[in-house]
Amino acid sequence: MNPPYKITKKINNLCAEITRLIGKYEGLTLPIPKPELRKHTKIISIQSSLAIEGNTLTVDQVTDIINNKKVVGPKKDILEVKNAIKVYDLLQDFEPENLKSLLKAHKILMDGLLEDAGELRNRNVGVRSEVGIVHMAPKYTLVPELMGNLFLFLKKEKDLHPIIKSSVFHYEFEFIHPFMDGNGRIGRLWQSIVLYNYDKIFEYIPIETIIKQRQMEYYEAIQKSTDQGESTAFIQFMLETIQQATIQFTKGIKPARQSTEIRLNMAREHFREKLFRRKDYLEIHSGISPQTATKDLAFAVKKELLEKIGENINTKYKFK
Repeated sequence: MNPPYKITKKINNLCAEITRLIGKYEGLTLPIPKPELRKHTKIISIQSSLAIEGNTLTVDQVTDIINNKKVVGPKKDILEVKNAIKVYDLLQDFEPENLKSLLKAHKILMDGLLEDAGELRNRNVGVRSEVGIVHMAPKYTLVPELMGNLFLFLKKEKDLHPIIKSSVFHYEFEFIHPFMDGNGRIGRLWQSIVLYNYDKIFEYIPIETIIKQRQMEYYEAIQKSTDQGESTAFIQFMLETIQQATIQFTKGIKPARQSTEIRLNMAREHFREKLFRRKDYLEIHSGISPQTATKDLAFAVKKELLEKIGENINTKYKFK
């Protein structure tokens, strides 16, 4: 049985927009991000996710720890960062649909911080806030079955977009609260792993940073979904967050300069044998002007790379 949720028009539109933004950066007009960006993303993701849980170390201090420099701060906070670095370094190795892989991540993340790191909880817990217990997690005896079902959902649900599926998982994971501690940071990490396995570009998109900026809304979305008995509100919040993070990422990378031939080759890969208009060509090469697009297409027609069909506003093209 799948977790309860609804796919609203808003959620579908957000998912389509995220997909469109990512599409601009793959095989079309943008260069591969540099390794420095990967490192920077890892630093701010770790700092943000741990800060949500009360860690006091700054981005500069996390950077120093990654660079093996001495940092003055609470021992617990330093250990949390060191453990998180180990986990994020293994991002590519974790299997998103494998519970044992998640248990391994938790063991590394909570090593020296929690006695039963890497093990599902063996007693009941409640989630507290300033006003007291706000969520009583399911009985510990139910946790193995609930987690098994959740990973079965990840594995078997093929029709649901991975961006949405990762958000359903994130909420359900927090609701089950399978560990005695570390649930928040593991839930956020695992959503990132699901997204990374959908598209490698997510290694460069620090979603945790936006969650930290919207921390109160994050908790409110979790609570609203719990009150409503379905994850719809949380899915929408997470897709808004992913969209915001993706927009920030896309603004930070400038398109590479490309020749007419390169643009045409990319268009051939994109359109293949489909008919397209000049406006379609402009959509996949958003950094060029309409005049440049016209020149590209005229060049391709002259070189007999393209077949031109129709005239003026009815003009369409097809690669030969």
